[in-house]
Amino acid sequence: MVTRRMTTAQALIRFLKMQHVERDGKRHAFFAGMLGIFGHGNVAGIGQALQQNPDFTYIPVRHEQSAVHQATGFAKASNRMRAMACTSSIGPGATNMITGAALATINRLPVLLLPGDIFARRNLAPVLQQLESTASQDVSVNDCFKPVSRYWDRIYRPEQLITALPEVMRVLTSPSDCGAVTLALPQDVQAEAFGFPVEMFDERTWTIRRGQPDRESSARAVEAIRKCRRPLIVAGGGVLMSEASSALAEFVERTGIPVAETQAGKGALPWNHAQCVGALGATGSLAANRLAKLADLVIGIGTRYSDFTTASMTAFQLPDVRFVNINTAEFDAYKMSAIPVVADAKVALEQLKEALSGSRVDKEYAREIGELKSLWDAEVERLFDLNTIGRPAQSEVIGAIWRASGPNDVLVSAAGSHPGDLHKLWRPRTPNGYHMEYGYSCMTYEIPAAIGAKMADPNREVYAFVGDGTYLMMPSEITTAVQENVKITIVLVDNKGFGSIGNLSRSLGQQGFGTSFVRRSESSGRLEEPIGVDLVANAKSLGALTFKADSLAELRQALEQAKGADRTTVIVVETDPSFAVPGYESWWDVPPAEISEMESVREARQRYDAARLHERRHF
Repeated sequence: MVTRRMTTAQALIRFLKMQHVERDGKRHAFFAGMLGIFGHGNVAGIGQALQQNPDFTYIPVRHEQSAVHQATGFAKASNRMRAMACTSSIGPGATNMITGAALATINRLPVLLLPGDIFARRNLAPVLQQLESTASQDVSVNDCFKPVSRYWDRIYRPEQLITALPEVMRVLTSPSDCGAVTLALPQDVQAEAFGFPVEMFDERTWTIRRGQPDRESSARAVEAIRKCRRPLIVAGGGVLMSEASSALAEFVERTGIPVAETQAGKGALPWNHAQCVGALGATGSLAANRLAKLADLVIGIGTRYSDFTTASMTAFQLPDVRFVNINTAEFDAYKMSAIPVVADAKVALEQLKEALSGSRVDKEYAREIGELKSLWDAEVERLFDLNTIGRPAQSEVIGAIWRASGPNDVLVSAAGSHPGDLHKLWRPRTPNGYHMEYGYSCMTYEIPAAIGAKMADPNREVYAFVGDGTYLMMPSEITTAVQENVKITIVLVDNKGFGSIGNLSRSLGQQGFGTSFVRRSESSGRLEEPIGVDLVANAKSLGALTFKADSLAELRQALEQAKGADRTTVIVVETDPSFAVPGYESWWDVPPAEISEMESVREARQRYDAARLHERRHF
């Protein structure tokens, strides 16, 4: 066997450079590079290997969690067809990546994590940043990655890479099992040399498979669709990851079935498609939520039915409602006691279209769909144009961004009140124009993910929509955007605190406790005096072009100027919280205290108990 002697880290980077993927005849390199921060646990291993391979791009970031968010945003914007790796030192650098790992796995997006680890030879223990265990010498903080990784391994010997790396690629390229993959790399092993077989570094192409449905399940699904009178499709993120938007459009144009969207699936159809009835569930539209209540068949495509999608199991109220689930993951296909069609979304839709030739919803249901869609479109226009005086409503800010954006532009968000309002109001024109992370709804995702989305397609303008609560947690990646000449536009809503949770707190009778940015008064000892944070100055200090918009007109002007800017731009705007977007006959299960001395909490609990009576178990 012909071998080549190199370090473990050098072999790892060489292998990653040679991996390609292919789907539908399109082939390209899988890894676009690596993000990270060097410390004593990886600088002499992976750091040296990257320096030796300048054609494998390395991007230094400001925080390890942000590195994973950026890689995840890149993978999502690439429909899982490309990925990035992230490296960190041992100890706090590694554990900083755990939140990002959980986010990637929950959203089933591929990212490779390469944290440094304690010495494999152990004689130096405890080394700097080592967490010792009295029960085992085979434990480090990197074991914390196990529950949030789809695949986890620790490389004690260089030759273990030979069998570990194919497993890494198997998981990262799986349509059903992908997520975060963690290879813990002891710092001594990273620098250790070994004779690796040369064929390990040949180009290799991994086929992103399109799973075929089994004949019996397909036949049962076809029969159920033919027999129903009020079908509703729930389009999840699997539609976009499968690049099945065209297949979905053709299917619903032939059958007349309306399409409601999850947070991950929004944009599966353009907003103005006749069968697109908008967002579903706790953050849903009036049209989709009303159709869901009386649907007799729900066809879930690439969705995992989160509590927001099902409005905490209150969305589907017809007593004998049935479900058909199309999903690459068997685990999700069987949810809701559905007829499970374990298959790729595009393949399944194409086959259903042919099998249901001549089948179409009746005229009365078609008329209802059209009327509800028209009502909803008018409601969005109303919320875009409230004509407020002074500070704009958040819905007007969303309208201004949408009108400033182009057909192919991208809106990125993740947490706070923004996902709820955006799910209802944003109008995607093309697939992937709505980039929402709501599987984990992780604050700090927005800015690094927007950088990743821009890197995935530099021709699209990318807007990150964030609140001041999120922004102040981690604004530092603005510097990374400036460093890499990646231009994004950040619209920063100044709520003076955690506005979304403040509203939720008030709805539970708790008056927004602990959610405002205020300082402690010396006289009363309470948190009650406003804190003045100059968000414009902060963003400017990090290298961004900045604007302060004190009105809707100024916001529109700033958005136009941002489009012509040559670097990342931050637009700060204060909104009027008195103008809230309604809930549109939806509900979310958040239990108020069952016993309280506060009358407002007791009243909230009574409302909660009444609403919970509508929760369903779908057997």
